[in-house]
Parts: sequence; structure tokens; C-alpha cells
Amino acid sequence: MRDRVDGIANIDPKARINLSKIRILLVDDHPHGGAILAQILSGLGARRFVRCSSMEEAQQLVEQDEFQLFLVNANLRHSMAFEFIDWLRRANLQPNSFAPLILVSGHTQRSLVEKARDCGANTVLAKPVSPQAVLDRILWVASEARPFVKSGGYLGPDRRFHNSRPDGAATGRRFHDPPEDAELDLGGSDDAAPSAEGEEAA
Repeated sequence: MRDRVDGIANIDPKARINLSKIRILLVDDHPHGGAILAQILSGLGARRFVRCSSMEEAQQLVEQDEFQLFLVNANLRHSMAFEFIDWLRRANLQPNSFAPLILVSGHTQRSLVEKARDCGANTVLAKPVSPQAVLDRILWVASEARPFVKSGGYLGPDRRFHNSRPDGAATGRRFHDPPEDAELDLGGSDDAAPSAEGEEAA
């Protein structure tokens, strides 16, 4: 995972971000795609992320540790990505069940975006991913203030956002567009961080 990811040096200099202390779970069963996302996260300063390749592994990790951000590949085998998101939102595990979740997908047709929204994802990140796109989505989910709601069979972020951005800005292309300037610190402890390449789930 030493190959250079083009674009790391070209991300928007207005965006200030601190990912070094937050715990991130990356769920992706495609080795190449997972490696690219992991390298991008490292380039953005993330040091405490864990990679796993199945819903079962992800569930075990969520039950054992705390995470402040999830990135999940929509193409997990057997369509488990949506099942995992639904499980996560209903598991009532603090703080994991309420952490921001970004669904990563090579397809962004309306039906998939609506399915992601309706199972509790915060937003969709379209492939092929770039450092700027990953940064934009992380900034957005960190800065939005949608409350969690329980309505009928749904539990997750309030879905009544109508593709709007803060302060009346232009509508987004999918769930929403990122803010133009934001500073992010999702918290996290001061514990010793693992290597910049992240951790593989056992």
C-alpha cells in the first residue's frame, strides 16, 4: 500500500481537518478498493482506522470498540452493506449507532441513493473516489446537524433534508454537497495511534 494516490497534494487548502484521533471503520471486501480508500485516509491524516471485509467482522468490531466514522462499500457480497447499516442503527450501541456513515458505491442511480438513505446512511460517495471527494464527504457529515429520528420502521438521521445545503446554498448532486469551508475535529481519545496504514481486523 505504498503506491502514491494522485490528488493528495491538490486537495482544497481551505478545508482544515483533523482525523488523527478519530476511530474509523472501513468495511470493504474488495482488496484493491479498500486499499485505495485506506491510502486516501492515511493521506488525509487518519491514523486510527480499521479495515474489515465482511458484515460479520464489522458487527464484532462495532460491539467491541467505539468508532466515530464508518465507510462502507455498497457492493459487499450478498447485499450485506444495507443490512449492516440497518443493524448498526438499531443496535443501540453508544456512540457507534449514531456515528456518521458514508456509503461508497460505483453506482449512484436514484434507487440506490434512496435505499441508502432509507436504511440510515448519512450520504453516498461515488466511485472512483479521490482524496478531495473523500474529504468533502467527511467534512459534510461532520458539519451537518440532522437529528436522529425513529419513525415507523425507520431509525437513523432525519431524512427530511430535501437535498439542501446549509445557509441556502445550492442543492446537492446526491444526498447533498459538501460545505465550501469547514474545520473538523470529530473528537477521539489521545491514546497511542496505530500505524498510518491502519489496522486489519483479526
